[in-house]
Amino acid sequence: MRRRPGLSVRLKLTLSYAAFLAVAGALLLAVVWVYLLRYVPDNPQGLLGISPNRYLLIHTFAPPAAIAMAALLVFGLVGGWLLAGRMLAPLTQITEAARRAGSGSLAHRIRMEGRQDEFRELSDTFDAMLGQLESHVAEQQRFAANASHELRTPLAISRTLLDVARKDPARNGDALIDRLHEVNTRAIDLTEALLLLSRGERGSFTRQSVDLSLLAEEAAETLLPLAEGRRITLDVTGTAAGTSGSAELLLRMVTNLVQNAVVHNLPTGGSVTVRTGTHDGTSVLRVENTGRRLPPELVPTLTEPFQRGAERVRTDEHPGAGLGLAIVHSIVRAHAGTLDLDARPAGGLLVTVRLPGTGPGAGG
Repeated sequence: MRRRPGLSVRLKLTLSYAAFLAVAGALLLAVVWVYLLRYVPDNPQGLLGISPNRYLLIHTFAPPAAIAMAALLVFGLVGGWLLAGRMLAPLTQITEAARRAGSGSLAHRIRMEGRQDEFRELSDTFDAMLGQLESHVAEQQRFAANASHELRTPLAISRTLLDVARKDPARNGDALIDRLHEVNTRAIDLTEALLLLSRGERGSFTRQSVDLSLLAEEAAETLLPLAEGRRITLDVTGTAAGTSGSAELLLRMVTNLVQNAVVHNLPTGGSVTVRTGTHDGTSVLRVENTGRRLPPELVPTLTEPFQRGAERVRTDEHPGAGLGLAIVHSIVRAHAGTLDLDARPAGGLLVTVRLPGTGPGAGG
């Protein structure tokens, strides 16, 4: 935004300090006049011819007073300029840091020393903002690199298959078509997941009343064949848990959690429990599954994009793209909720989603 040139803050403060001193000096002279000179006799001879009169005092006092006023003005200008420069020095540091950040350098920090005051508070806040911004940019760059890598893989496979088919026309076409269809489906699923993740991050959706218990039942019904094929018990219990948000996104959230719990489970004989309810004005969804024990340091990374959790058990049927819990986390944040992941001592994971509740059951 282009602005017209104006006076600097330092000059404005300097003029303010000088004007303040000049006004203070003028008020002092006015007090002297009102409370002293007005009571001095104003006759040519003074009092009994020996006391000074008002005329004499004014002509004697006026020149030194004028000199003092001029000295006050000069002192106000010089002292104000120096004082303003000293007081605004921290602001200069913050401005320089903001200018460097605007040019793309997010690693710089002010780290202003000294005791706490308004400038130090602003400096600390700015440093914290730079840290979050740098972390966000790095995360976006890492996400873009991972997404490019993931999308390049099916495209590279497709090109390889097509090159092989072109060099060997006698090759079985049906097998090639099936393989290309499989690779293309994976690329489409990955693209849709990326778009869904982006949509959740933006929070661009129409809100409506949603019951998490109904979504849990729908997700369980959809994934029941997958659970039965792995001989995993899928149990949905609980009460109504109303919230406000996108039914489509919240259904994807629940589906991802349940599918994640089924896929990352014991090879056979495991269980998945889905519970819904309300507590202290929030709607709660808990998805708990059996499985191998998870290292504590692994759990916080599971919501990062393309983090597949190398220590978790899964099969080649659902390799995924590592976006399941990342999408869940994005949807939960877009709905002003919280997502907690806890490793079960016996193995497996407990995922707890808390969303703002609505309806009579919200206060239960």
